[in-house]
Amino acid sequence: MHFENVKNIFFIGIGGIGMSGIAQWFHKSGYCVAGYDRTPTDITSHLQNMGVNIVFDESEQAIPDIFKQSTNDTLVVYTPAIPAEHEGFNYFKNNGYTVIKRAKALGMLTDGKTGLAVAGTHGKTSVSTTLATILNNSSKGCSAFVGGVSKNIGTNVIINPQADAVVVEADEFDRSFLTLFPQIAVITSMDADHLDIYGEPAELHKTFHSFVSQIKPGGAVVVKKGLPLSHHTNSSISYYSYSLNDNADFYATDIKINDNADHKLGGNYCFNIVHPKGIIENIELGVPGLYNVENAIAASAVALIYGVSEQEIKTALAQYTGVKRRFDIILKTENKVFIDDYAHHPTEIEACYNSIRNFYPEKRVAVLFQPHLYSRTNDFADGFAKALDAFDHIVLTDLYPAREKPLPGVSSHMILGLMKNNNKQFIQYSELAQRAASINCDILVTMGAGDIDKLVEPIKQELIKTMEVQL
Repeated sequence: MHFENVKNIFFIGIGGIGMSGIAQWFHKSGYCVAGYDRTPTDITSHLQNMGVNIVFDESEQAIPDIFKQSTNDTLVVYTPAIPAEHEGFNYFKNNGYTVIKRAKALGMLTDGKTGLAVAGTHGKTSVSTTLATILNNSSKGCSAFVGGVSKNIGTNVIINPQADAVVVEADEFDRSFLTLFPQIAVITSMDADHLDIYGEPAELHKTFHSFVSQIKPGGAVVVKKGLPLSHHTNSSISYYSYSLNDNADFYATDIKINDNADHKLGGNYCFNIVHPKGIIENIELGVPGLYNVENAIAASAVALIYGVSEQEIKTALAQYTGVKRRFDIILKTENKVFIDDYAHHPTEIEACYNSIRNFYPEKRVAVLFQPHLYSRTNDFADGFAKALDAFDHIVLTDLYPAREKPLPGVSSHMILGLMKNNNKQFIQYSELAQRAASINCDILVTMGAGDIDKLVEPIKQELIKTMEVQL
């Protein structure tokens, strides 16, 4: 299917971070765009302010009339998170409409462009947003569809019709990234995840190999050092490795904290990047977190391969301000730091904790964690318990089910029961914002991929109230 025959596009799940970016592209390109989502959010409000019609009722009757007049010029794009019994989704399926997944629409958008894809079970959003920032501030330019809101540009999409490059997240969930055929790709990680889809880690690894085999001839892949990806997967491309500070094709040296008082969280990192053709010296990264240094190396590797200059990379990294919900510093005072993070897998929780400890080895750190998905909680309960045990105080709240139905015996209490740290408790979601300010800690972190982000502003306000009382 080609977009030249399409006039109207309806998005089912339009409020999702990935869906909303594609919807914005079509809207700005002159298509009639509308969509459904379950509840209003900042994202849906932003789309509505742009002129996109959004309904919050899944019934057939709620679908705007223009989308019922002709099946020939109407395309329906849906997210796999939509339940199979969704009434509007079934109306379109049963009445002759062309209905495609979000990933296929993204693949069609990037066809004919130089695709720069970021894949991996962790780090996709941070690396892709860093890469998009570098390219957007270079002579090359880019379009971009990323899975988080860039704090530099205030959105998750860059639309630049004149640019040849398109930066995209290559999502392994539901094998979605197999709709992409990039010129250059990054593989950040291949940890077990989405086992409700893959069954076994070996099947997940197999799918990553399939993705690499789809990189266009003459292209390249940049792989985190140590990942089990064979050079024989695709003999028509170049292979590069990257690491934080181990010897690789791209890695950092002289990593140190710049103790500039103007920087948040006590200082950001300075480092050099060694690459096959030289070294970029004295880079200062505009965001804290040691894992963000590694993300910057991966993004810089792709940019260098694509032809961005060393100076353009260095300038962009210094100006980079990060992604909302990725080590996102919400509040910082002399006595309290409040961070929000999207971490929803044990490996991500460990990475966030280690980054905090690197700055504050002696501070008392508390985490408020909302488990995401019954299946993920069931698969990695031991890993969650071990990762969370490292914190000084741990609060778990109600599990966020997303697209899933309950599994017997699986809940937040399953993780709590496996933890060895006695400084743990369960607080209901409805009470979390009010009670968070009373937790004895120097650093408070909210974590999760569900709706815990809706509590960030209320928690911030409660913390401010507490500080004012103390004054």
